[in-house]
Amino acid sequence: MGTQHTSARPPAESRNAGKNPSPRTRTATPCGGVTHDNARHTARFTVIGNHLAQHAELSLLAIGLAVHIQSLPSGAPIGIRALAARFPEGTTRIAAALRELEAHGYLRRTRERTQDGHIVTRTVSCNQPGRTAATEEPKPQPKHPAHREDKPQPKRPARREDKPQRRALPAVPQPIYPAPEMLATALGVLSGLRRTDPRLLISATDAEHLVPGVAAWLERDLTPEAVHGALTTGLPQEPLHRPAALLAHRLTAQLPPLPLFRTPETSATRHPLQNCDTCDRAYRAPEPGTCAGCTD
Repeated sequence: MGTQHTSARPPAESRNAGKNPSPRTRTATPCGGVTHDNARHTARFTVIGNHLAQHAELSLLAIGLAVHIQSLPSGAPIGIRALAARFPEGTTRIAAALRELEAHGYLRRTRERTQDGHIVTRTVSCNQPGRTAATEEPKPQPKHPAHREDKPQPKRPARREDKPQRRALPAVPQPIYPAPEMLATALGVLSGLRRTDPRLLISATDAEHLVPGVAAWLERDLTPEAVHGALTTGLPQEPLHRPAALLAHRLTAQLPPLPLFRTPETSATRHPLQNCDTCDRAYRAPEPGTCAGCTD
């Protein structure tokens, strides 16, 4: 057997091993996959987390729309019609992508009533769902020796870990054109659910969250009575611990499709007005003559 030289120094590795292979090495590697040619940004860039760029459940349209929204300055319009005017996708696809982002926590949309009585939508873009700037704990600043206080600081009450935090309600569909009359009708539908089943008594905050979902149903040519029946039929027999969560699930899972587009009847397709030869009353007919009353 050969003798091992334990004192011998191992061969030196290349400084570029595993980092920047030489052109000869690159040509020897098998082709396939992406190769990045990155240059460092110094201005006009947006930091996007891989949890968004590589999201396993979001559609490609929703990911691209989230990147676009996060790159906009505060106050930029991101309504459905504004985005449809900016991109080739229509309002239906953009509305569906916004609902995806809201369902996964990248958008928060709330309805607020202004001083003049109008209802507006306030949209908040979240680059990290579940974390907000308000929840970030500020780093303690070191005190200057001259500003030391000898008085003992009052202790904060210990946080009760056994008290569960209130979970957020599931996202609900959003109407394409949230007219104030439709939102008021939707609120009336939610307020009347408890008359059919007292277990469906919900708070004002929960009703504000559910109103857009009911309006999305009304927008699909459903009557308030039909929406009321869909939300109250077939309820479980056991007690409802979170009735608002059940309503949010039904509004999303049982959302009916949009009605087919109907071309409005134009005056060209209707018979012209004629004056009755007997009573001189105006009526529609393809040719002059007598009206139905005089004909009978």
